[in-house]
Amino acid sequence: MYSIPGNQEPIPVHDYVKKILTARVYDVAIESPLDPMPRLSQRIGNRVHLKREDLQPVFSFKIRGAYNKMSGMARADLDKGVICASAGNHAQGVAMAANRLKARAMIVMPCTTPAIKVQAVERLGGEVVLHGDGFDDAYAHARLLEAEHGLTFIHPYDDPDVIAGQGTVGMEILRQHPDPIEAIFVPIGGGGLAAGVAAYVKFLRPDVKVIGVEPDDAASMKAALDAGERVILDQVGLFADGVAVRQAGAETFRLCRELLDDIVTVDGDSICAAVKDIFDDTRAIAEPSGAVALAGLKLHAERAGITGKALVTVNSGANLNFDRLRHIAERAEIGEHREALLAVTIPERPGSYRRFIQVLGRRSITEFNYRYVEGPVANIFVGVQLSAGEREKREIIGLLRSEGLTVDDMSDNEMAKLHVRHMVGGRVPGLRDELIYRFQFPERPGALLKFLDGMATDWNISLFHYRNHGADHGRVLAGIQVPEGERDGFRRRLAELGYPCWDETGNPAYRSFLHAGP
Repeated sequence: MYSIPGNQEPIPVHDYVKKILTARVYDVAIESPLDPMPRLSQRIGNRVHLKREDLQPVFSFKIRGAYNKMSGMARADLDKGVICASAGNHAQGVAMAANRLKARAMIVMPCTTPAIKVQAVERLGGEVVLHGDGFDDAYAHARLLEAEHGLTFIHPYDDPDVIAGQGTVGMEILRQHPDPIEAIFVPIGGGGLAAGVAAYVKFLRPDVKVIGVEPDDAASMKAALDAGERVILDQVGLFADGVAVRQAGAETFRLCRELLDDIVTVDGDSICAAVKDIFDDTRAIAEPSGAVALAGLKLHAERAGITGKALVTVNSGANLNFDRLRHIAERAEIGEHREALLAVTIPERPGSYRRFIQVLGRRSITEFNYRYVEGPVANIFVGVQLSAGEREKREIIGLLRSEGLTVDDMSDNEMAKLHVRHMVGGRVPGLRDELIYRFQFPERPGALLKFLDGMATDWNISLFHYRNHGADHGRVLAGIQVPEGERDGFRRRLAELGYPCWDETGNPAYRSFLHAGP
């Protein structure tokens, strides 16, 4: 990966503070407000403040680092042009900086980049090149084009001038909130924002904790800190595309290892819930990576039992494709523990449904799925709205079990949430040798056909469910009939296919609602 040219000795933290204080960002960036979040503050018993980097001209903090780097370049280098690799927000920062500095900018973006980010770069005059399924593919291609065209590469995070530009976020937070702060929560992709904020804050206010937050399926910095060295993740989740980086930067790793107080990882549902929290308090719609840090703030405050403290988080961006709101809205209730998804087995006899609903009482039913299957019992997939979170869910499960009913909690079952809730009742009596696999593939025009072409085998597909979630990756649930003696060959074929996949044959959601056998 990238190394810092000519930087034999590590840059001391106090030199980073000087670079941050003298960073040239305000030619193009604003000093974003630090807004209170009164509704969330009341709910979690702390004073939560949101740093509104979504209000920057490119709707993310990335303009700070990009412009600070490019404004310090020699005119001769600017005249040759610049190039970068980015999932979208850094791309817009580089394109805007180049536009302001009258320089050519070639922007290499993954093919999975939301269209809203691609179009924004083009409007700013950037020359967009789409390549690969993620940041790392785009990065490698950009380095080839850099040499081919004689351009200067603008790294999205692993560069001292970029880090210093991002560090101005920390400078503004301390100026805007001079009173005590318990902790500042910062999202981490490659680590540029976290490194810059931590360098400034820990130098001036070492009592203030700086905590990084990553998605649990793209936690490259946490993996590096745990291993004591930078590691490359086999794959990263694409939902929070702005922080989907397989390897942390070299300089950012050094600074984060020295300065961060902790790293918190969060799942997709809690990120969706944080998007909703931001909307509820500010009426702003954050992109998933923009809400990552708030999700971490909530989780850390709950785990550590923090109350009555000032907590600051950064909304790092708002470049969101509108159709992704379908998925976010669907999952936000689960992420905030406002909905329980349950699989309940009841006797198949008259009056059973009525008794089941009586046990639930006056609670709101958000979903109710059932299809008759011969036998003494019936399986129901039910969603229940919660007003008291996990405690209420435990109470409901206890009530149902006290009636002699079998209950499986599906609220954290990815297969159930993505697929089964939309297809309950699809049973075929007598079906043999069925394996159930869940797949994930980069979403783009023609992606489903490419997936199906890759799946073409001698084995019969017995079940197939695909639903466009408005996300950057497509998700498929497939049943394939594979005789016992052919399963090693089948698994080799899956490895050749190369898509992330999970064997769900033993998943209780499948056994309860889709499986043909007992």
